[in-house]
Amino acid sequence: MSNQQEVQMRSPDTVVSAIRMAKQLVQQLAQPWLVQLVLRLALALPFYKSGILKWDGFLQLKDTAIDLFTDEFKLHLPGGPYSFPHPAVFAFLSGCGEVMFPVLLVLGLGTRFAATGLILMTCIIELTVPDGWPIHLTWLAMALGIAAWGPGLISIDYLLGDRSPRS
Repeated sequence: MSNQQEVQMRSPDTVVSAIRMAKQLVQQLAQPWLVQLVLRLALALPFYKSGILKWDGFLQLKDTAIDLFTDEFKLHLPGGPYSFPHPAVFAFLSGCGEVMFPVLLVLGLGTRFAATGLILMTCIIELTVPDGWPIHLTWLAMALGIAAWGPGLISIDYLLGDRSPRS
């Protein structure tokens, strides 16, 4: 048997071995606790950055935040678009949610509640900016994953007893 034939015969074993090693490496790296932590941080960041821009001080909304909900943001519903009712209230609630929910996510405190809040906010954002669905779908998937699988080991919720994937 020639060397070329031996290499061809061993080649499938080498490929299978390489795939097995790659799978083991991914399994070692992608620990559930790490995935849950990264999901929480990744989802918190864009909401927090947006929320912090709406404030001019403690519970003091910037005028631009209210102007956005008054003049720019519209609800794209059938027969619309429609203006937001009570734009100052929506701006305030949006600013509060965009800061509070991410902080809770990062701490891992009330994690499922925070994820559910961001799911609802994402749905409203989608109705407001329907062309942004690719990123909104990503946020929704992350929030659903957090709600379904919980906060993970690195969280205050875990210390308080939330250790089940679903309750």
